[in-house]
Amino acid sequence: MMWDQKYSVDAYLYGTEPNEFLLSMTTKLKKGRVLCLAEGEGRNAVYLAKEGFAVTAVYSSRVGLAKAEKLARKHQVNIETLPVDLAEFSIGENCWDSIVSIFCHLPPKLRKQVHNGVVTGLRKGGTFLLEAYTPEQLARGTGGPPSAEIMMELDTITEELSGLKILHGAEVLRNVLEGTKHTGVGSVVQVLAQKI
Repeated sequence: MMWDQKYSVDAYLYGTEPNEFLLSMTTKLKKGRVLCLAEGEGRNAVYLAKEGFAVTAVYSSRVGLAKAEKLARKHQVNIETLPVDLAEFSIGENCWDSIVSIFCHLPPKLRKQVHNGVVTGLRKGGTFLLEAYTPEQLARGTGGPPSAEIMMELDTITEELSGLKILHGAEVLRNVLEGTKHTGVGSVVQVLAQKI
C-alpha cells in the first residue's frame, strides 16, 4: 500500500504538531468522544487527547497508525486506533460529540458517503471540523493531492453537510507548514458545523 510505504520512515511526514485550523477552533468543538477521519500519523488525535477528548482515530494505513500510537505514548495519552478503509467504515448513529477531518481527500462519491455519515453520526449539538485543499492548490505545488477531483470547495461541502448548521465556512489562503509534505501558502477550505 502506497501510504504504508510513505509512512515507513522515522520522520513524521506532516510533523507532530496539530493542524493550525484545528488549534484555532478547539474551544468550539463539543467535548467528549471525537472521531478523527484519515488521521495519518496521529498529530491531531494526540493533541485532542491531550485536550481531554476521548479520541478514536481511523485510517487505512497500519504503519501510519502505529506511528500515531507511538506519538500518543510519548505524550502519555491514550487514543483508540482503527485500521479501516473509509469506504467500509460505518461512522454510526448519534454516537460522536465531534468529528474531525483534516486533509481527508476522497473521491467525490466516497466523500459524499462519508459526509452523510458525519451528519448521522454526530450527536445533537455535536460539531464537525474540516480543512482541505481547494482545486486552486494544484497550481501552488506546496502539498496536497495531485487531482482536482478529490479537492473540495465550500459550496459542495455545505451541500453535502445538509443537516448541519455551518458556524464557520471559508476558502482562504494560509501558510501551511506541516512536516515536509505541506510546505507553504495553501488554498484551503475550512468548515466548522454543528448538528442542531
